[in-house]
Amino acid sequence: MPFDRGSFAFTMFDVPEELPENFLALFAAKKAGSLDSVTAEPQFGWVTGHHLLDTTIDEASAQLGGSYYLTLRQAVRKMPASLLNAVCKREEQAYMRANNLEYVSSKVKKQIREEAIEKHILKMPPALSGIPMVYEPHERLLYVGASSRTQLDLFIDMFYQTTKVEPVQLTPGTLLERLFQTTEASFPVLTIGGRPDSEPMTGRDFLMWLWFYSETTGKLEHPQYGEFDLMIEAPLVFVGEGDAQGAAETTIKKGDCPLRSAEAKASMAVGKKLKKAKLTLTRANQIWSGTFDADQFAFSSFKLPEGESMSDDEIFAERVLNLSIFREAISSYFRKFADLMLGMEFPQFEKEIREWAKQRDAI
Repeated sequence: MPFDRGSFAFTMFDVPEELPENFLALFAAKKAGSLDSVTAEPQFGWVTGHHLLDTTIDEASAQLGGSYYLTLRQAVRKMPASLLNAVCKREEQAYMRANNLEYVSSKVKKQIREEAIEKHILKMPPALSGIPMVYEPHERLLYVGASSRTQLDLFIDMFYQTTKVEPVQLTPGTLLERLFQTTEASFPVLTIGGRPDSEPMTGRDFLMWLWFYSETTGKLEHPQYGEFDLMIEAPLVFVGEGDAQGAAETTIKKGDCPLRSAEAKASMAVGKKLKKAKLTLTRANQIWSGTFDADQFAFSSFKLPEGESMSDDEIFAERVLNLSIFREAISSYFRKFADLMLGMEFPQFEKEIREWAKQRDAI
C-alpha cells in the first residue's frame, strides 16, 4: 500500500476532536463486505492498510509503527467495454433478424445493453481499489492517500459516517485561520503581471512565492527540525484567473531550463501563476520531493527520504515521522509567506517579486 513503500499521493488533514474511544470498533462495523455480494454498484467499506482483503480490523491489525493504518476500499464489477460492445452488437443483430428490421431504435439498444450487463455482470471478477489513510492519534493528524477532489470528498463522507467526526483539510484557508486568525477573503492578492486577480488564489500565490523564495533565499530555519532548503522544478503548470478547469493552462515540461524558458516568462507577464510544480525539500542528506497542486493543496508522485530501519514496523514509523516533518516544514514556509503578505513590507515585497519575474533571463 502507498504509505509503507514507494511514491504516493497524499493530502493532509487535522482531526478537530478526539475520536471515540471505540473508534476501531466503529471502523470494523463498516468493514468491507464479502466479494460475493459485489455488483455493478460500487461497494464501499474499510479494510486494514496491509491489503485490500484484510477486513479484520482491531488494535493488532490496524496499528503499525504507532499510527493507525486503514484503507477505504471500493469494490465493483465491470464488464470490459470491448466485451460489452460485442455482446450488445450480437443481440442487436439477432433482434433485427427476428423482427425483420434494418436498424435498432435507441430505446431497444438501451434495453439490450441493460439486459447484457444484468446477465453477465456477476461473471466478472470484482475490481478493487482503495484510499489509504494514516491517523496519528496523539497529534490528531490524518494523511489521506489521494489528491483528487472526488476521492477526497468520498473519503471525508465515509470517515464522517463512521466516526461522526469530520476531518479538516490543511489548506491556505485553515492555515490562515489557525496561524493568523484571518480568512482568505481578507488576505491580500499577489499581483506579479497582467491585471490584478479579482479574488484570492492563495494557494497559487504561495507557490509563486515558493518559487521566488527558492531562487532568492531558499533556506528556512525550523526551531525543532533545523535548516531546510527548497527548490522548484518542472513540469510547471501555469494558469490564469478563472481557468481552474484548464481552459488556458500552459504546461512546460521540456527544454534545457524550463524555469527560465520564454514560455514561463511570458506566462507570468500576462498574469498567469503556477498551479502545479515539482517541489523538492532538503534537510542535510534527506530529500522530500513530489508534485504540488496549489489549488488542491495536495501532493502526488511524492517520495520520502530513504530510511535506515529494517523491520516493517520501524520502516512505517520512520515514513510517518518524515511525513510529519514535511508537514511542519511546509507550514513554516507558509507562515513566512503569510507574514510577508500581511506585513507592512508587503508593497516592497510585491515590487521585488514583480522585478524578479520581469528581469529573469529567458532561455
